[in-house]
Amino acid sequence: MVEHGDPQANAPSRIPNMAEAYQWWPIRNFSVHERSAGAISAAPAIDAFLTEELSKLGLGNDRLLLIGFSQGTMMALHVGLRRETAAAGIIGYSGMLVATDRLAAEIRSRPPILLVHGSDDDVVPFGSLAEAERELTRVGLTVDAHVSPGIGHTVDPAGLAAGGAFARCVLAER
Repeated sequence: MVEHGDPQANAPSRIPNMAEAYQWWPIRNFSVHERSAGAISAAPAIDAFLTEELSKLGLGNDRLLLIGFSQGTMMALHVGLRRETAAAGIIGYSGMLVATDRLAAEIRSRPPILLVHGSDDDVVPFGSLAEAERELTRVGLTVDAHVSPGIGHTVDPAGLAAGGAFARCVLAER
């Protein structure tokens, strides 16, 4: 099991002025190009890390559940859809789909997905949920969505409960 404080399990750099927050690439202006380039450059390290951890633990991808928050959602979706074998599922909290222009050509697996987003998110626009759901469905993925009314860039108890129910469901199916 990967521990929370394990530096290998975290993104490589800390977010300035946020003690326990890490990032895969600097979030400066949140441009489409910046997000795509960041995800593309970070993906090989994350993919290798997942493969190594599964091997160490003697587990298959059918026991892998990718869960991300914000930029972690971006990476879970980016990497999880490009792995040779599908993960059990992907849960994305308060994030978005990146590199959508490349998805149809690069998708290799189609795990079930749950997207959770607060309607009052002032960091990652709430509309990102519908955009991701539309693009993911377009390439043949099964997507469930949960909206947390009045919630900003965080996860509320209802969102956590939705994630827990989804995790139990997809792991029980394997």
